[in-house]
Amino acid sequence: MDFSLKRPELIVYSHSEMNKKLNVKRRKVPWWQNEIIYQVYPRSFCDGNGDGVGDLKGITSKADYLRALGVGTVWLSPVYPSPMADFGYDIADFVGIEPLFGTMADFEELRAALHDRGLKLMMDFVPNHSSDEHEWFVKSRRKEEPYTDYYIWADPKGFNETGQPIPPNNWVSWRRTWRGECSRAGLNEDLNLLNFRG
Repeated sequence: MDFSLKRPELIVYSHSEMNKKLNVKRRKVPWWQNEIIYQVYPRSFCDGNGDGVGDLKGITSKADYLRALGVGTVWLSPVYPSPMADFGYDIADFVGIEPLFGTMADFEELRAALHDRGLKLMMDFVPNHSSDEHEWFVKSRRKEEPYTDYYIWADPKGFNETGQPIPPNNWVSWRRTWRGECSRAGLNEDLNLLNFRG
């Protein structure tokens, strides 16, 4: 009788082959639930032109680094034109690029560099408010049609003994600002809530 030990045959299956053999049914999940999303705040991420401020060229120069981290999507904080009172979230133009960060050509270069490496690019979009420098706000404050109701405006309750307007309600905000005879309560004097009620 032969009692010698025999080495078992090693069979290697890929993940998909093993799933087929075991008849495993996997639930399809959306891409954003199944990959690493890395948020980049451009101003501090990487300076590409040596002026001491992070920019789009700096981010582009780190595309290989982001890929090596295992990132699947780069979530880019706002790079739109802004007075920067709220770190770029006070947007003055929703379709342009803040010159501090570069140009539209720099943005297109970044987008192409990420896509060439199989990475997605997700823009931080802020649809509920804008800067007081946004064209819509400027025209709404001047009561120009059709912009008059683009923002939430309310007349003051009245005026105190020194002539200062009295808020129209008791809503608490970080900062309350007044624009002539109209008021709005917002997060910041430069952030103006868009009116989605009508």
